[in-house]
Amino acid sequence: MTARVGVVTFPGTLDDRDTQRAIRVAGAEPVPLWHRDKDLHQVDAVVLPGGFSYGDYLRAGAISRFSPVMESIIAGAKDGLPVLGICNGFQVLTESHLLPGAMLRNNHLHFICRDQKLRVENADTAWTADYSAGQEISIPLKNIDGRYVADERTLDELEAEGRVVFRYLDVNPNGSLRDIAGISNAAGNVVGLMPHPEHAVEPLIGTGRTDGLGFFTSILKKLVTA
Repeated sequence: MTARVGVVTFPGTLDDRDTQRAIRVAGAEPVPLWHRDKDLHQVDAVVLPGGFSYGDYLRAGAISRFSPVMESIIAGAKDGLPVLGICNGFQVLTESHLLPGAMLRNNHLHFICRDQKLRVENADTAWTADYSAGQEISIPLKNIDGRYVADERTLDELEAEGRVVFRYLDVNPNGSLRDIAGISNAAGNVVGLMPHPEHAVEPLIGTGRTDGLGFFTSILKKLVTA
């Protein structure tokens, strides 16, 4: 049976089609989920893609957090449903308290778009099992509210528990504390990151590399072997 991975579309979402394509390239079935719909249509996992949901009014991800679909996703995540938040999706996950901390305006106050080098710090999550700890990958980054912050106690807990999943290499593009590019919850089923793996799954587009494909093959393998 083909694994079904839901992709949520909020008003202002930009990367839902790219994410659906990445899921399809990995060999799973993408299932579109509308923000007003509480029904997750029996998906096996969910991706919150990038964009500017609700125009990022009030605060990035703050309004999306109250969308009807998020009620089901929050409940599902607490029961083990794998959830990946990319860029704006990461912001939604912090606003939903599925992940700790917050995302603030980049420290240089500019939108940034570049190929970004990352180091994989944790290859044991539902979304990173096809990588190796210490592996260096390059995937596109594009954001203006990408600076990850948290209090020192939370940062220390993330470090101690191995929940820093990705770290920026060579340059910190947005001022994120401790060079954090992505984190997970304690169970490892919820992961959020700012860079965009869905734009690096085919050699002819994005970075010209396939470094992002591992996110989608990782979850496929987990679902197939679960």
